Amino acid sequence: MVRRPVAWIVAVILFVEAFGVAALNWFLGTVVDNQQMSLAGLDPDMMSVSSKVGGLVFGAYFALCGVVALLVALRDRSPAGLGRILLISVAVVHALLGAFAWGLVGWTAFLTMVVVLALVVLLLMTYDQRDTPVSEGPEDSAGGGSPLTPPPTPSTP
Repeated sequence: MVRRPVAWIVAVILFVEAFGVAALNWFLGTVVDNQQMSLAGLDPDMMSVSSKVGGLVFGAYFALCGVVALLVALRDRSPAGLGRILLISVAVVHALLGAFAWGLVGWTAFLTMVVVLALVVLLLMTYDQRDTPVSEGPEDSAGGGSPLTPPPTPSTP
């Protein structure tokens, strides 16, 4: 089945993205702090701290989504409740990041975001299918058994 490998791949990708986003924002915050850069008169220390905190929060969000995907892979069950909401929200985030990446970074970053988006949607859709068969209709109360077997004939004396 394709469900578990996709869940494992999504979990690994989200953990790598969590580390990458946190490290990138931490690096940018350090650069702003070392260069004493300012944007429209904002305090450089505030910009540095907000970049670092934002990177940690966004990295924690990706890591939490990665934990949900990891639990899906380990349990081989559909995510429910908050986990499903987190996976849907990370799919939306990747769609938005892909749209911004097309204009700002280029088509390779866009393609990367679309691949991750497709994997998250595939994870959500493959676990959405029901594994148990749905009954065809109500069973006969006289003990007819399967809906494909004919009902018993009454016996006359």
